[in-house]
Amino acid sequence: MNVARTHPAGTIDRPLTHDPKKQAPMKPSTSEPTGSAIPDLDNRGVTGSRQTNRTREMHLIPEALARAHMHERLHDAQRERRAMSLATARRMQRRAERASLRARRALAIAVMQ
Repeated sequence: MNVARTHPAGTIDRPLTHDPKKQAPMKPSTSEPTGSAIPDLDNRGVTGSRQTNRTREMHLIPEALARAHMHERLHDAQRERRAMSLATARRMQRRAERASLRARRALAIAVMQ
């Protein structure tokens, strides 16, 4: 059965476009009472859309910081895994070299007798 999925028009995490002028305007939440938020400051000489975009960007800063922090932690974890696998590989190489030396000695002793 082939079911067509409809994808949302974009999320905060992955917007369809990064151009603020092409993004859909934010809609007021229905769960909050009207007028409960602190109104945006009205700066003279600043267009309304630019002020809205700036406010939206300010609200998204904690999310961007969290995303950057998780990205950094993932890189740290990958670096740690690579270091552990390198240490394991070196340990196995030393073990193999010691086994090779033991085999050579045993062969030399067997040939000498």
